[in-house]
Amino acid sequence: MAHIIVVGNEKGGSGKSTTSMHLATALARMGWTVGGLDLDLRQKSFGRYVENRRAYMERNGLDLPSPAYHDLPEVDQASLAPGENVNDRRLSMAVARVEKDADFILIDCPGSHTRLSQVAHSLADTLITPLNDSFVDFDLLARVDGETNRILGPSVYSEMVWNARQLRAQAGLPPIDWIVVRNRLGAQQMHNKKKMGDALSNLAKRIGFRVAPGFSERVIFRELFPRGLTLLDLKDIGVGGLNLSNVAARQELRDLVRALKLPGVEVAF
Repeated sequence: MAHIIVVGNEKGGSGKSTTSMHLATALARMGWTVGGLDLDLRQKSFGRYVENRRAYMERNGLDLPSPAYHDLPEVDQASLAPGENVNDRRLSMAVARVEKDADFILIDCPGSHTRLSQVAHSLADTLITPLNDSFVDFDLLARVDGETNRILGPSVYSEMVWNARQLRAQAGLPPIDWIVVRNRLGAQQMHNKKKMGDALSNLAKRIGFRVAPGFSERVIFRELFPRGLTLLDLKDIGVGGLNLSNVAARQELRDLVRALKLPGVEVAF
């Protein structure tokens, strides 16, 4: 069976689609077959990223390693069992269709609570939650006392992950490996970075996730999206002599893939 990677949280702007595309492309470059699904049915940032990639390759006669992206199938309402949710059926059909040919399935979730996102979290073998390195985004995981920074309790998102874990346990499935990825780490904000690190370490022990470093804020990510490219494609499109920022960003991607500890994956890019 394919290993299912879910990239999710309930806030926009944390780098979910950038993380999804770079991880999916990295796995494809290492020889794995990767299927991709985007559950943000309105914006489809991950889906648009892949579409941009296809268009760029066609215009330039290139064949770059890429995930195989799939839209959710439409379902005839009349075919649903009494009480069955249409989006549950759409997601289960999509996963069944993709996993026949995939080593990994990467599912990008919307930055809001939806039924599709809730079900996808229960399917996750690996759950990646990108988080901007600020207490604004930390609120996604837990409620914090504003005066003492003491953790008061889990957030609604953490509770959703807990429920997904319970469903998997009841079904006899392996537990979710949950990794919180710290994006946009500020090099100049050492005090805030340390406070965030301490808070995440404390919370990780309480609700059961691992912490991994993600991507720093870089202009290159905004420039790559319209062409559907990733950091790993730059040499293939004739960009030689990468600057220090791009080299550092590639190392961040290597570190992230290594930290995920996906089954059978040895970093080779």
